[in-house]
Amino acid sequence: MTDITLQADDGYFNYRVGAVIIHENHVLMVKNENYPYYYSVGGRVHFGETSDSAVLREVYEETKLRFEIDGLAFIHENFFIGGFKDNKPFHEIAFFFLMKSHEHVTNIKCSSVGSDGGKESLYWLPIDKLNDYPVYPEFFKYALANPSEGTGHFVTKDDRTYRVK
Repeated sequence: MTDITLQADDGYFNYRVGAVIIHENHVLMVKNENYPYYYSVGGRVHFGETSDSAVLREVYEETKLRFEIDGLAFIHENFFIGGFKDNKPFHEIAFFFLMKSHEHVTNIKCSSVGSDGGKESLYWLPIDKLNDYPVYPEFFKYALANPSEGTGHFVTKDDRTYRVK
């Protein structure tokens, strides 16, 4: 199936999902051996696929465990440069789902590779120390440490992230 990343004259539109998997005040993050930062478990939605189906598929691909969704945690509108070799602007919409606990959560093994072919590994990062790590999306650093009721809506543009009320 085709990922929903569409090329336009001015750049790209990307549709992504992410999983928020928390265990004992740690969040599960992915790190590609070719990059210095951590990012959420997840990936691009396929054409014709719902966001909830996509996150379940992506979580299984990266953890080999079948999780259940607890609810929609965050919506993120992300504007950034890069992602492909042509270094054009991206306009990305991402849905982040909170996942229910899993009995085998501490036995997760990752065998996936990134779109660049780099080996990916999973790490449990302490939520109260996320400021010590290069984490994307950056709003995880404060949104996970200060949870609020309902779905959070965040926008990242011009190197600034803000919460939409």
